[in-house]
Amino acid sequence: MTRRTVTILGATGSIGVSTLDVIARHPQRYRVHALSAHTRMDRLAEQAAACRAAVVVVSDDAARDRFVQAWRGGAPMPEIRVGAQALVETAADPASDTVMAAIVGAAGLPSALAAARAGKRVLLANKEALVVAGRLFMDAVRESGAELLPIDSEHNAIFQCLPHGTRANGAQQSAPGVRRLLLTASGGPFRTRPLAELASVTPEQACAHPNWSMGRKISVDSATMLNKGLEVIEAHWLFSMPPDRIDVLIHPQSVVHSMVEYDDGSVLAQLGQPDMRTPIAYGLAFPERIAAGVGPLDLARLGRLDFEAPDFARFPCLRLAFEALRAGQGACVALNAANEVAVEAFLQGAAPYTAIAAIIDTVLQAQEQTGGRLDSLEGLLDLDREARMRAREALRRAAGA
Repeated sequence: MTRRTVTILGATGSIGVSTLDVIARHPQRYRVHALSAHTRMDRLAEQAAACRAAVVVVSDDAARDRFVQAWRGGAPMPEIRVGAQALVETAADPASDTVMAAIVGAAGLPSALAAARAGKRVLLANKEALVVAGRLFMDAVRESGAELLPIDSEHNAIFQCLPHGTRANGAQQSAPGVRRLLLTASGGPFRTRPLAELASVTPEQACAHPNWSMGRKISVDSATMLNKGLEVIEAHWLFSMPPDRIDVLIHPQSVVHSMVEYDDGSVLAQLGQPDMRTPIAYGLAFPERIAAGVGPLDLARLGRLDFEAPDFARFPCLRLAFEALRAGQGACVALNAANEVAVEAFLQGAAPYTAIAAIIDTVLQAQEQTGGRLDSLEGLLDLDREARMRAREALRRAAGA
C-alpha cells in the first residue's frame, strides 16, 4: 500500500479539522506535508505539531510572527511560507500527491487551480473554484491528468451514485443513462420562519444550522440557499449536466445527501450521517473505503425522511444562482463575488439578512459578459474585483437610502 502525502489548504476550518481527524485514524496510509491558514495561528501551530507537518503557509509576516510565538511543538519547527504566491507554489509542490482544497471563497481559486494543473489528486471542497472558473478549472484537470474528487457532501454523493467508472475529469458529455441530478438541501434555520420576520434575523440565528457544523460564511449561505445555488453550478461543471437537468429538493433531515435519476426510472441515493468525515474519507481513500469515525445510520430510529420543493420567494438566492448559470460564466463570477461582499456586511451588522439577495440581484443586473476575459485566471479575477466594487457601491447606496 502506497502512503499518500497530503497538503491541506484551509487547515483550521471545519473541513481541514475533519480531514486531519480522518488522517490521524490511518497513520500508515497518510502523511501530512503542508498546512495553510489565514488567521488562526494558535490552532495552526497545534495542528502542525500534532501531525508533524513539514511546511505551513500563512498569509503575511504578522501571521508568521504569531505562528512562531504560538509554536509549542519543539524543534524542528516546520518551514514557514508566506503569502498568496507561496500558497500557489505549495499547492503545486511535488512533495505531496494529494491536495485538500478547502479555503473558503474565491480566495481559494488560485491554489486549487495550481493543484489541478500539477496533476494531483484534488479533493475539492472549494465551490468557488468551479463557480468562478468552471471551464478553466475542468480544462486544467483534463489536460494535466489530475484526479478530481468532489468533497461537498452533495457532489460526493452524486459521484458515488453515478455509473461505475465515471470521473469528474472535464468530460464534455454527462454519464450515459442519467436523466437528472437531485441535490438535497436542509432548508437551513429559516425553512419555516414567517417571511415577514426574515429582515430582522441576526447573524447568530443565521449561523445556527440545524444539522451541520460549519463556518459562519457557509452557514449564512446555507440559510439563504445561495450555498445550494453554488452547488448547482458546481454540479454543472463536475458532471457536464445542463441546468434544466439539475433539481434541488428540501430534505430537513440531511440524511439523503443527493440522488441520481436514470432514464429507466431508477433513482440511486447516497445516505449517511450529516458528518463531513464521510466524504473526506471517501476522497482520501478512493476507490477503497476506510473508517471515518462516523457512527452508523439508524433509519428505524429516524422513522421518516421528508422532501419538499424549494420556495423561491423564501430562497431568492437559489433562483438567482440558476439564472446566473444560464447566463454564463461572467454572471456566475458576479453572483459569487456579490454574495461574499453581502454576507460579510450582514455578519458585521452592516446590512440586514434580506439585503443579501437584493445586492446579488443588483450586481447581476449590471453584469456584462466579456468573453475574452473568461479564458484566463487573471481575467476572471478582474471580473471578480469589478463585481465586488459594484456590490460595495450597492451597499453604500442602500445604507444612505
